[in-house]
Amino acid sequence: MVTDSVSAAWLATASPEQLTRAARAAIETARAGADRVRAGAGTGTDRLEAYDEATAALDNLRNVTRLVSRAHPDPDRRAAAEAAEQELERAATAIALDREVYDGLAGVDLTGADPATRHWVGRVLREFRRAGVDRDEPTRQRVRALQAELVEIGQAFARTINSDRRTARLPASALAGLPADWVRAHPPDPDGLVTVSTDYPDVLPFLSYSRDATARERMLRLWRQRGHPDNIEVLRRLLTRRYELARLLGYPCWAAYATEDKMIGSVPAVADFLTEISAAAADPQRRDYAALLARKQVDQPDATTVDPWDQRYLTELVTAERYGSDSQALRPYFEYGRVKDGLMAVAARLFGVTFRPRPDLPVWHPEVEPYEVWEGGTLLGRIFLDMHPRPDKFSHAAMFQLVDGKAGHRVPECALLCNLPRPGEQPALLQHSEVRTLFHEFGHLLHHVFGGHQRWSGTGGVRTEWDFVEAPSQLLEEWTRDPATLASFAVHHETGEPLPAGQVARLRAAEEFGRGLWVRQQMFYAALSLELYRHDPATLDPLAVERELQQRLTPFPHLAGTYLHLSFGHLDGYSAVYYTYMWSLVIAKDLFTGFDPAALLDPVVAGRYRSVVLAAGGSAPAAELVTRFLGRDYTIDAYRRWLDTEPDPVAVTE
Repeated sequence: MVTDSVSAAWLATASPEQLTRAARAAIETARAGADRVRAGAGTGTDRLEAYDEATAALDNLRNVTRLVSRAHPDPDRRAAAEAAEQELERAATAIALDREVYDGLAGVDLTGADPATRHWVGRVLREFRRAGVDRDEPTRQRVRALQAELVEIGQAFARTINSDRRTARLPASALAGLPADWVRAHPPDPDGLVTVSTDYPDVLPFLSYSRDATARERMLRLWRQRGHPDNIEVLRRLLTRRYELARLLGYPCWAAYATEDKMIGSVPAVADFLTEISAAAADPQRRDYAALLARKQVDQPDATTVDPWDQRYLTELVTAERYGSDSQALRPYFEYGRVKDGLMAVAARLFGVTFRPRPDLPVWHPEVEPYEVWEGGTLLGRIFLDMHPRPDKFSHAAMFQLVDGKAGHRVPECALLCNLPRPGEQPALLQHSEVRTLFHEFGHLLHHVFGGHQRWSGTGGVRTEWDFVEAPSQLLEEWTRDPATLASFAVHHETGEPLPAGQVARLRAAEEFGRGLWVRQQMFYAALSLELYRHDPATLDPLAVERELQQRLTPFPHLAGTYLHLSFGHLDGYSAVYYTYMWSLVIAKDLFTGFDPAALLDPVVAGRYRSVVLAAGGSAPAAELVTRFLGRDYTIDAYRRWLDTEPDPVAVTE
């Protein structure tokens, strides 16, 4: 069992044999704890403690194996981690289907227990029932087999996406419009051609700035072809096995199973939410699209449509010309090292903590940066920053848990895996969207660290309803638009000049543009997630579903020969509930009303938010935490105001 975060850090660097032994030791620890629950040993509190530690032993090792399988550069260690994760999942499933363990917990007298304990035990017992603990033995055996197979399938789906790095050799002229540092990092080969990859730091700037529409189209097609054809069969198995599992457990489809324990509660409620948000964004989307088309017609008077590979490029032109905000011109103010340090300084100021480098801790790659989080003389947790792309690494951006903290037992630990530009001979300059991504993921990190000091491991950190977990990270994005926050770290990497106040005002205005298109695109992803999991897979053609939804929810036609769903990694992790990003954003916009926009660095309000929402972790229903902070139930009003705001051109005198 992982008993502290130093052990977790060491395990992330362990040999394949050591990782295998650690997983098996965790399984033995978990089985011993389950035996104590099954035997009804000690008091009710003793049984709860035994169960909490048993599941923590498995969860913390699974956390490590997930990280290793998605981030370690050594293929042998990745393979060992995948195998260990499968063993751990089988052990967890066995406990979840053990009726005697369930009965041992259900028999605990909770009279006089604190609200957090009652909330946690209620959730635990519900999850036993959702796992099928009350089904007959043949059904439980099939559930065990399906759960084990689903871990393997999910690993294969992610592995294919992470390893499918595609490249194009393009004429050097295709780089016209791209930032100078990006061009320097992509020198032509002896044939005069330049290699551009589908890695985030390559493809996103290329789609945003290259003036060559043909080259942009080629890169967008490559981007949306990742996972094809290998993930066709993998996704079919994923959908089929989850459908079978849901039916075994008494649900009409996987989506019904996946939504039951969320804030939203049901498939019809998700469908209604998607309809409501899509309708609310319809006019803003038309307005945004018309602006892009009008800008395209400046260069091509006969243009009647905006192509999908035009969207980022034209958005850059519109925001530069209409709002005076040029994301290229902003990049010199967002040098990676200063942004990272500035973010940590902002978090330290808001929440009263200190981030101390720990270069002596073992790491799985030389670029990983370890820190400890302290509050005065108290260690709160450890964090690991793995920030740059490399082959076979997780290809998006996410917080990975390593240790679920528990008061008096262990501190929480987690890692950020991102794919931001790598510093080298030249500074790594970020787009403002990448600054937002970094703040977003750091929001998850803070939630995990601050929430990881509950009485029970099962109520700590981000163990809250899944459709609330994005809200704290989306809320922290608001600070990337705050003048005082940006003034603390956004300085020109060559001159030291602070980001001018006029530029900040233009940035804020420009960021209001395009949200209608963005929201409807998110609704497309959410609807795709839901539709693939709410029907019998035998009746589904995933590509046809993708085409129909994209046509209905976005103004861009589907690109023939592309397969976005095969590289949509959230179809594994989030499965049917990708809607949670927008649901959480509704709540995040409402949470933001509890702060003074003119004083976002005020540690008093931030401290109360930390105490009431972040530190509470999963100790109470998320809606209750929001109500405690706002002093009322949450509403959609703030979100609607945000969505309906039509940005006006600004003229700011420097």
